Amino acid sequence: MSLTQIPLTLIVAATAKNGIGKNGGLPWPMLKKDMGYFARVTKRVPLPKNTGSVQSDALKENILSGTQRNVVIMGRKTWESIPPNFRPLKDRTNIIISTQGRSQLQDIPDDVVVGSDIASALKNLEAMVKDGKSLPVGRAFVIGGSSIYKAALDLPQTNRILLTRISKEYDCDTFFPETLDEHNVESSRWQRKSHAELRDFVGEEVEEGAVPQKTGDEELSLEFQLFGRS
Repeated sequence: MSLTQIPLTLIVAATAKNGIGKNGGLPWPMLKKDMGYFARVTKRVPLPKNTGSVQSDALKENILSGTQRNVVIMGRKTWESIPPNFRPLKDRTNIIISTQGRSQLQDIPDDVVVGSDIASALKNLEAMVKDGKSLPVGRAFVIGGSSIYKAALDLPQTNRILLTRISKEYDCDTFFPETLDEHNVESSRWQRKSHAELRDFVGEEVEEGAVPQKTGDEELSLEFQLFGRS
């Protein structure tokens, strides 16, 4: 399968009104539980499981570990919103979608892929993998911003959305471009998946329901959800 057809998963944190950003950054203070979840999930490459023995699973994990790497796809503004000392995002192949060419962007490392749209960027990455300049791809995650989410939602291979729903509303000027209404399945092209399906996909135990999150003097809750295309 060509990388241009790889299944895409959107991963996003949003308020109940779908707010995701303000002035080019996050509108809420640091949410450690969500940040940790995002890092673990986007780094974790799926490995064969349930082969019949714990020893076999462990052996395959040791052999395959480090031979693949997940991809995170983002727009230029999302890239620039990441603090310089944290970019590119570690242990993941970073892709930047921009109408500007690599030469017009500042301080882009050689192992970061640049493309004018998602398909062309994945094609560029495919060439790098064939040339041995990048590791083969495990999973591909779209991490923002709004216009990149919208472009991904229009692609047929986008089949999952990992949503962290934030209980508190914040002043936002950027919004996730898809309504995810678990109570109105008939009118939505996305269906809420079970907690077991979420856990199996992300590869770790996930707290179910509202998860308390304290940040500074604020108290709110997060809910980790998975949606699949209907």
